[in-house]
Amino acid sequence: MWRCFSLIWFLTAAARASDDAAAVLPRALDSYGDPAGAGLRDVLVRRAAAEPLNAAALAIFLCAIIHTFLTAKIRRWAHALEEGHGNRAAAKTLHLLGEVELVFGAWAVVLAAAIVWFKGWSAAGDYIGRRVSYTEPLFVVVVMALASTRSVLGFAERCLRAVARLGHGTPGAWWVAILVVAPLLGSLITEPAAMTIAALLLGRQFYDLQPGLRLRYATLGLLFVNVSIGGTLTPFAAPPVIMVARAWNWGFVHMLAHFGWRAALGIAMSTLLYFLAFRRELASLVPSAGARELKSADAPGPAWITGVQLAFMAFAVWQAHHPAVFIGAFLVFLAFRRATRSLQGPLDLRPPILVGCFLAGLVIHGGLQAWWIEPVLVRLGRLPLFFGATVLTAFNDNAAITYLASLVPGFTEPLKYAVVAGAVTGGGLTVIANAPNPAGQSILGRHFPDGIAPLSLAAGALPATIVVGLCFIAL
Repeated sequence: MWRCFSLIWFLTAAARASDDAAAVLPRALDSYGDPAGAGLRDVLVRRAAAEPLNAAALAIFLCAIIHTFLTAKIRRWAHALEEGHGNRAAAKTLHLLGEVELVFGAWAVVLAAAIVWFKGWSAAGDYIGRRVSYTEPLFVVVVMALASTRSVLGFAERCLRAVARLGHGTPGAWWVAILVVAPLLGSLITEPAAMTIAALLLGRQFYDLQPGLRLRYATLGLLFVNVSIGGTLTPFAAPPVIMVARAWNWGFVHMLAHFGWRAALGIAMSTLLYFLAFRRELASLVPSAGARELKSADAPGPAWITGVQLAFMAFAVWQAHHPAVFIGAFLVFLAFRRATRSLQGPLDLRPPILVGCFLAGLVIHGGLQAWWIEPVLVRLGRLPLFFGATVLTAFNDNAAITYLASLVPGFTEPLKYAVVAGAVTGGGLTVIANAPNPAGQSILGRHFPDGIAPLSLAAGALPATIVVGLCFIAL
């Protein structure tokens, strides 16, 4: 019976493919013909009725979000099944479903099936293969791999060690140096690189010292918030800024004058607040010998190797909008590593690839959510738009929010500021809120025994989000 149903479904989809070969996704927002003065509910109902795929795409996207909130529990079920000597195949399947990096990719398969059902094979192939831009996921994979090399990490650690020495090199001093300096460097080396370096150094200098679970979540939430706003000093480092900088003619001076100083102040104030709240626990941490000094196995190696790898990373950042160029450079980098492998440390490509899968799945889903996000944004004033962008960011990549805002005609400068400020403010509340967050989770997830719980992460990031939000809207 199941085979018969599959055959019927296949034949129906194939028939629809011939009729809908010309379908283009996502559907242009001005093609819905919304009546003037229609309320939000009426607009959404009309758009869902005019394009049934809209409702299906939203339902699948919501299922993916719910799935991300359940990954920790799914992993616990998998462990319990293994310990109870249950079905090993079922346990491995649960482990797979509990990998947060694979969630959006798995549900993207469901979304692809929905597109085939409603629009046909041609429309699905055209959307996933041509309309969706994978530049950002590919760039994150490349820059995360480059930033996690022994040479780059060792160079960054030596630079931050100089800052930490101002506080006598204690775990608390390292904690402050990493959470303040690394996110601000994101405005130069891009947010994904800043997240990778900060997470790797936090793992070595802080998380390896086994702090309490509450402090672990607070630190992770603060890291996500600080990185989200730390890239706003320039127009090329933060994905939500990149999406609008050219369309709105925002340059270096504009970013520094409107966002940069507020972001720096927000990072300093929120980090100070967390430090005061956890000062006793931070003071009680005892650094290990490996945390005080670089381990011999992790030493950066010859200076010329470090210089070459930093040059590769700088070139990748420079060509961040040209995937063919930075991927080609990355292949040259891999050849260079192989030629000098006796002077190199190991390179683990698994975390970057998993993060790339996560982001690729997210952009596939996000491209079909404009039909409901756009009418929500255009109906909000300055403060409601700021808070609305902050909330929406928690459930969709903040770059998607600002991109949709750039398509709205008649946006005034105060509204432009509000939507971007809100998008970067909410970038730490969830793993999916900001593109570099999955990289941080992938690197630091091993320090959370049952995986990173989404609600605990949101609770850890909320105080910093409030402080940053006040800096953006009250100053």
